[in-house]
Amino acid sequence: MIVHEEAIKDAVYQLFDEVDALSVQGYDEERNVIYWNLGSELLYGYTEEEALGQKLEDLIFPDFMREPVIAAHSDWINKGIKIPAEELTLRHKNGSDVSVFSSHVLFTNEHNKHEMYCIDINLAEVRQAQAQAQFKDNMLEAVFEATPDVFLLIDENGTIIDYHAGDNEDFYVFPKDCIGQSVSSLFPQPVARKFTVHNAIAFTKGGISTFEYEVELASGTRYFEARLSHLNAYKQVVVIIRDITEQHKAAESIRQHAYFDSLTSLPNRFLSLDRLSQMLKEAQRSKEKVALLFLDLDDFKKVNDSLGHEVGDKLLKEVANKLTLALRKADTVGRLGGDEFIVLLRSLTGDSDAIDIAENLLEIFREPFEIDGKELVLTLSIGIVTYTKNGDSASDLLRHADAAMYQSKLSGRNTYSFFTKEMSDVMLRRLEIEEQLNHALQREEFEVYYQPKFDVKSKKMIGAEALLRWRNPLLGNVTPDEFIPIAEHTGMIVPIGKYVVKQSLAFLNNWNTTHQQAYTIAVNLSPRQFRDKTLIGFIEQTLHDENIAPKSLEFEITEGVLMAGNSYIDDALQNLHQLGVKLSMDDFGTGYSSLSYLRQYSFDVLKIDRSFISGITEKKEDLDLVKATIAMAHSLDLSVVAEGVETHEQLFLLDELGCDLVQGYYFSKPIPAENALDFRYPAN
Repeated sequence: MIVHEEAIKDAVYQLFDEVDALSVQGYDEERNVIYWNLGSELLYGYTEEEALGQKLEDLIFPDFMREPVIAAHSDWINKGIKIPAEELTLRHKNGSDVSVFSSHVLFTNEHNKHEMYCIDINLAEVRQAQAQAQFKDNMLEAVFEATPDVFLLIDENGTIIDYHAGDNEDFYVFPKDCIGQSVSSLFPQPVARKFTVHNAIAFTKGGISTFEYEVELASGTRYFEARLSHLNAYKQVVVIIRDITEQHKAAESIRQHAYFDSLTSLPNRFLSLDRLSQMLKEAQRSKEKVALLFLDLDDFKKVNDSLGHEVGDKLLKEVANKLTLALRKADTVGRLGGDEFIVLLRSLTGDSDAIDIAENLLEIFREPFEIDGKELVLTLSIGIVTYTKNGDSASDLLRHADAAMYQSKLSGRNTYSFFTKEMSDVMLRRLEIEEQLNHALQREEFEVYYQPKFDVKSKKMIGAEALLRWRNPLLGNVTPDEFIPIAEHTGMIVPIGKYVVKQSLAFLNNWNTTHQQAYTIAVNLSPRQFRDKTLIGFIEQTLHDENIAPKSLEFEITEGVLMAGNSYIDDALQNLHQLGVKLSMDDFGTGYSSLSYLRQYSFDVLKIDRSFISGITEKKEDLDLVKATIAMAHSLDLSVVAEGVETHEQLFLLDELGCDLVQGYYFSKPIPAENALDFRYPAN
């Protein structure tokens, strides 16, 4: 029997030695360790050698449990009071806590001695899982509280099983007792139908189904998004309802900005061209006649610059209103940008209908606008194209209408023109110039020519005017009258203008050194250059680099620059004056308010336009005007330059009138730098 019991005991020990997932310890009547398997070593950190012979209470029990453990062990041996199985927090060798579920067994060995065996199961993973589950519950509750969304759990029939919500003050109100009700019963009928349909979609197709709806509340119209997600394992659907009113308003605002002009609320360029494309498709199907009118306001820039942008904006709004009221409901008026508008005409019987509408617009615009107590007359230049006579795409029609409008400008403005192929050639030329102009500086296609200037009395050369010339391999020689306005429009005039200043001052340095003279150089400044914040610094640095005295540099400025009345122009002119360079009013007599500008700004030179000089030997009124101009300029302590002098008679008269300086073909045409460097008058 003894042998048999020992064999069983060995077999059990063998089994426990192989099972490291369980911690099994054996203790004798004095609580000394008599058995310690691998599972115990892994769980508590003590090896078998370290544990054997140690007291139960000294190994794995915290101090506060020592006495209760000793008492419980004694009671079981002596009184038969069994130690119950329970969850305990014991102690690892390193002092850390070990959570276990501990079961105990007591039996008598072959020597009639009691042995107690403890079987401990590690609860660490269980505790971790419980903690994670609790954390997720807490996190989910926090999400519900922090998220201003409504969460519903519904079944296949749309019945609400569960409900959570954070701050739902702005929602369509959900009663707290909505659980058990049909979700469709909480909404107006159109919205309820959407819930029913999308609930069915979520159940049949799975995944996520989304829709938007709107509800009228006391605070106004609110917009919501509902997302339905199918929980296949539970045959339920989670519904998340979110207030998207602000997003909806933002999207509408973006749409308004994307498709409508912010100033006039008319369709903008993008929407206008889209409507034009749609109109052309409809016309193709129905064979109806349609037309496009390209409108540009005449002299709007002068009004805008002289009266300010605020008045200009008010004027554009009034223009938009006037155009809208003048057209049929079926027609479209849009703003392309600036002072350019587009009109789309439908269902025309022929070209005469487009002409009638264009003439009506011209007539309406002859009536003055009243802006801030001022009456302003603003006329139109109109270009007209018809489909399909002048193109079959939106881009073609717009381009051709622009060309026709440009022809109306050339024809004196306040008129309309139908597109012709010749106009297309003009537009093509402009586009070619613009394209080639973009890289002309890099390709070194520009060259500065110089037209000498002379003292009238002594006939001595005192300096020159710098004039830009452009020769392009594709276009040939392009005149300044062609490319300067385009450069001004595109902004290329800024780097081109700096190129002219740099080349001119470098030439002046060489010219002064070669002749041991102190010549002057005159350079034209365009309106766009005044907007360049680096202009003054660039001029000052270039003067320094080329060792040129500021008084030797003269900037010619047309009246168009001054009419804008912008503060940056005033500041630039003041800075140029302080720098010491000379300021010359160019083309005097061709503008509107030259005398006021001469009083307002610190000009040094007045330049009489060639159109008056050419007539002084033939027209008394031109002679009298030039005489009065010279006298007025001298009274203001200004020097006078006459340009366009071509005959000896003109020079003689200018001498008699007291003109200071002259330039023109009588002396020399503009010539390249190498020729100007050696130029002498009279020529040998």
